Amino acid sequence: MAGCFISFEGPDGAGKSTVIQAIAEDLRQKKQAKVLITREPGGSQIAEKIRQIILDVENSAMDDWTEALLYAASRRQHLVEVVEPALAAGQIVLCDRYVDSSVAYQGGGRQLGAQKVAQLNDFAIQGKLPDLTIYLDLPVEIGLQRVQKLGQGFDRLEGQKLEFHQRVRQAYLDLAANNPTRIKKVDAQQSLTKVIQDCQTVITTYLTANI
Repeated sequence: MAGCFISFEGPDGAGKSTVIQAIAEDLRQKKQAKVLITREPGGSQIAEKIRQIILDVENSAMDDWTEALLYAASRRQHLVEVVEPALAAGQIVLCDRYVDSSVAYQGGGRQLGAQKVAQLNDFAIQGKLPDLTIYLDLPVEIGLQRVQKLGQGFDRLEGQKLEFHQRVRQAYLDLAANNPTRIKKVDAQQSLTKVIQDCQTVITTYLTANI
């Protein structure tokens, strides 16, 4: 079986991590394939260290472009060290966030410009986009309430003002509208069971047609 790169995107609190775990188990059972779960920022030793710098609430003085560059650097290391080797080995890679997150959070949320941030990240990934991206969409107020209920506190990005998160969601919606073949939107306000089922349907449809 050829490797397949699937990313999961969404505002904070969309439930990506829980959905990814369920999808991975389903793929392992049905496809009898090796599935790698990874995340961004992070996913490798070097990239995880960069993640700590980016999300640490004590780094409030960080310049917005510094933040964007750190995300791109983390992404590059993760790509070459983890994602590409797994794909070369024929694995299905499920990645919690990838390049669309930078376009949404730094391009939209930080207002650096979606095109500029996309160009920066294209340099980092050398054109390596996911085969399929699932975007879990929900209103930002609901997502932030979910994060707060977890009781773990907000990281440096989660703790931004509501307007920041609204810009992030709009940037995601724009990405989905402009990339309908790659990015598939799933309503994350539904029950967890229904969200997982919808994601399974999207992935099965893609794998049946392409692998």
